[in-house]
Amino acid sequence: MKPHRQSLYRAFGCAIRGILTAVQTERNMKIHIAAALIVFIAAALLQLDRIRWLFLLLAVSVVFIAELVNTAVEAIIDLISPDEHELARVAKDTAAGAAFVAAAFAVVIGILVFYEPVWEWMQSLTS
Repeated sequence: MKPHRQSLYRAFGCAIRGILTAVQTERNMKIHIAAALIVFIAAALLQLDRIRWLFLLLAVSVVFIAELVNTAVEAIIDLISPDEHELARVAKDTAAGAAFVAAAFAVVIGILVFYEPVWEWMQSLTS
């Protein structure tokens, strides 16, 4: 049997609906979006160069991807194992751990990216 192919328009619509669902239902996704907005505003105010922007965009994207995958794993586990089960807990905890590692990676990238520009800005205030 030939698999059904969605139109490109429909595929994008499904992807956007998935992102919006995660934003609407997941507290951590809202936190990640707020943090990303703060980071991007700070990067714009400090007039960071393209390479620094690239690292920030990469870090934010990794966090968003990890959180979306975590949300998908949780939904699948809830569907197939509505009752508590040790393997369901392991799957959910592991997916949450991946999102945590991504967020920690983003914090480290943020420190590395912002340290020098913020230090230079603070020095300019005192001179």
